[in-house]
Amino acid sequence: MSNQWYVIRVQSNKEEEARVGLERNAEAEGLEDVVLDVMVPTQQVAEIRGGKRKQVEKKLFPGYVVMEVAVNEEGNIPDSVKLLIKETAGVGDFIGGEEPVPLSAEEVSRLVGQAEEAEEEEPTLEIAFSEGDMVDIKEGPFHDMKGHVEEVNRATGRVKVVINVFNRPTPVELNYWQVELS
Repeated sequence: MSNQWYVIRVQSNKEEEARVGLERNAEAEGLEDVVLDVMVPTQQVAEIRGGKRKQVEKKLFPGYVVMEVAVNEEGNIPDSVKLLIKETAGVGDFIGGEEPVPLSAEEVSRLVGQAEEAEEEEPTLEIAFSEGDMVDIKEGPFHDMKGHVEEVNRATGRVKVVINVFNRPTPVELNYWQVELS
């Protein structure tokens, strides 16, 4: 018997409940040696809302979980696992229907690597713009002015924007939530 990872469709925004339900039902049916792991791929990101920095866990694939299954000698998923999937509330079916295709070793290492990376790394800010983008300033003393992004500092959440003040280009440093793409 070998182990394969499969993607399973679940109700959107119910990924964690589906994971817990699958694990609980696998234990109740005595399938712990067949259903080896169920995971909701996530990563830690930092968001700044209202001037406060918060760490938020973001789902990489909303509406899906991945499951490690011990497949039989023919490389197929045991019928007991297929039945478990159908009987668990909030869980749809394997991606691929009747003959689901397992994830490749490269995809699995990338998924598991991202999950481990998320635990080790300092979260990074998700800033939707980069150098050269035109932005509108929506807060602060330069409210309603336009400028272009000269520099983005993801570590601090600060953005240097060049605006025109008295017909002269003037760089100003702002928090990233104070600007939005034009």
